[in-house]
Amino acid sequence: MPHSIQDFKSTLVGGGARPNLFQVDLTDVPGTDIDAEKMSILCKAAALPASNIAPIEVPFRGRIFKVAGDRTFDTWTVTIINDTDFSLRNSFETWMQVIGQMADGSGETNPESYQRSAVVKQFTRQASALGDVTGNGLDVAKQYRFHGIFPTNISQIDLSYDTGDTIEEFTVEFQVQYWQPFTGEN
Repeated sequence: MPHSIQDFKSTLVGGGARPNLFQVDLTDVPGTDIDAEKMSILCKAAALPASNIAPIEVPFRGRIFKVAGDRTFDTWTVTIINDTDFSLRNSFETWMQVIGQMADGSGETNPESYQRSAVVKQFTRQASALGDVTGNGLDVAKQYRFHGIFPTNISQIDLSYDTGDTIEEFTVEFQVQYWQPFTGEN
């Protein structure tokens, strides 16, 4: 039996999750004092994480039997709006310099020295009397903590006489050891 619009309305509690209600928290970037508040404001785009469990194919009597293999985590990309002091871009460039020096190829060899954590918060449209810890007044619906991240790509910023009414932005691609979902402020 087909569902009615009333069924859909009653099932879509809270009006549905909105992709523009998010915040990325990243602090303690190696080699620099990243402005965490600026990062949470100028991070224009991010993604909730992906993970994969690859199948292991086992041939058996002319058939393929599939069993679960190892879990892998996709790279995580954020898009940053660039301001005129380039402070966030400078922070990411410095972080990559800590990992691998441009001049001689040396760099940090201990993962504890260059891998960090980040949190992505997905907010609801519901205002709370308490709000979350950022004070924005919105309830946190879900959070993901990314563990052991480090940047492997900072995108170029295109410059052109033809580009007038835009603001520069760039992307940073992170490798991710793993992530954990959690709710509330845990």
